[in-house]
Amino acid sequence: MQALIFKRYGKSTHPEYADVPHPAIGPDEILVQVHAVGLNPIDNMIPKGTFKLVLKFDLPATIGSDVAGVVAEVGSGVTRFKVGDAVFASVFDLGRGTLADFVVVPERVAALKPASIDFVEAASIPMVGLTSWQAFKERVDLKRGQKVFIPAGSGGIGTFAIQLAKHLGAKVGTTTSTGNVDLVKSLGADEVVDYKRQEFETVLHGYDMVLGTIRGDSIEKSLNILKPKSIIVSLIGPFDAAFARSRRLNALLRLVLSLMSWKIRRLAKKHDVHYSSLFVHPDGEQLAEIARIIDAGSIRPVIDRVYAFDQAKEALAYLDTGRAKGKVVVKMI
Repeated sequence: MQALIFKRYGKSTHPEYADVPHPAIGPDEILVQVHAVGLNPIDNMIPKGTFKLVLKFDLPATIGSDVAGVVAEVGSGVTRFKVGDAVFASVFDLGRGTLADFVVVPERVAALKPASIDFVEAASIPMVGLTSWQAFKERVDLKRGQKVFIPAGSGGIGTFAIQLAKHLGAKVGTTTSTGNVDLVKSLGADEVVDYKRQEFETVLHGYDMVLGTIRGDSIEKSLNILKPKSIIVSLIGPFDAAFARSRRLNALLRLVLSLMSWKIRRLAKKHDVHYSSLFVHPDGEQLAEIARIIDAGSIRPVIDRVYAFDQAKEALAYLDTGRAKGKVVVKMI
């Protein structure tokens, strides 16, 4: 079967199309014929080696984390799915990729595709949906009436996170460029800062949570808009000691990560704010909850561009520009 792979880590690494063996499934796994793959920034970062100390792949490895498709085969122990079911999933952090004709998916991380959307739209959901869910439900337990700041509201994570936060009853502040103000408002954003005209830390105030999505000094600046006893959940690091422990990293790496996050933890403590980093994990039950919310009409996928499989390299390059409004998806079938 065909797949888009990378053979080694490095900044100069380029993805390649290759014939790879047809995958075999285990008792608790399903084989999914891939219809569409949603791309995420980390799909470009992994081949560069950014996460090679914490994400384990056998090289050459297939690129991609999100998938929507049809069950082609089920393992002997599978009870939740049958051949022919339309499903979606994230296989992030499982040592496999999705930009291929078929992908093996553990039963526990898959869910039935939302009935109200197509495969392309469904493929855009898993990582951004799970990341938002785990930040708002597991890490914070976001309450109705609380205020959450979600920078880069027109991006892949932003367009979903805004809608989920609104579904949970929160008030949302965000940043975006002039041309995307109407888009983020249509998704429910209450306070929108045009970053080309204003600095968000001088406009916003009284927030209960920040979802850290932008590299640079954005997280440090966000301390100025938070109330005491509030929380920052960073998706882009720096990773903290709790992350290191959860990954069972050795003592040296735990020390390195602790030192890397020392500055932001010190500043957060000074503002009486809790800082934590979040590394998303696949979860089929959470995806099933997200599917129900989508089918109820509370969240709509936002798709920027759709590429064919033979254009997947171009899709990854476009995503890497940082200009996508919503998600970039590769349509396989």
